[in-house]
Amino acid sequence: MSHAEDHEGTRRDFLYYATAGAGAVTAGAAIWPLVNQMNPSADVQALSSIRVDVSGVEVGTQISVKFLGKPVFIRRRTEEEIAEARAVELADLPDPLDRNANKPGLDASDENRTLDEAGEWLVMMGVCTHLGCVPLGDGAGDYHGWFCPCHGSHYDTAGRIRKGPAPENLPVPVAEFVDETTIKLG
Repeated sequence: MSHAEDHEGTRRDFLYYATAGAGAVTAGAAIWPLVNQMNPSADVQALSSIRVDVSGVEVGTQISVKFLGKPVFIRRRTEEEIAEARAVELADLPDPLDRNANKPGLDASDENRTLDEAGEWLVMMGVCTHLGCVPLGDGAGDYHGWFCPCHGSHYDTAGRIRKGPAPENLPVPVAEFVDETTIKLG
């Protein structure tokens, strides 16, 4: 084996490695924009946590705010609404889970879905769990809570599915009171 043949193999190996490296960099450069476009946009990331002033929300009313591009219902319930929600037997609920990001994995009792222990404040994503419509509130539907007119889902005063095609209760996002009049979402 001559000295020239030994170097020839080394040059060939170098060309293989250089070509493979260039191909990998080119493939990465082509794929990165496709992967990066799946990240949340800057405006959504900026709103990943918001504070909502609820000082003007009277008992028996609700406000809707936009959080992560979706509506959120913040309702200050009356004593009658709380009593009605707490009187429901868990066996009567199609979805037995609370769907509460603050208290995951518990049963769907009213106490597990509200923001405060008294049950006055209810915070939920305002998106029907059937096909993503926005339900109507203010005592709508057969159970005096929310009603999705698109496909006929009825939710009670705790946002739990009671009748219709929706498979789950309205989800409760991560939320907390930061002071007496401000709720932080996210």
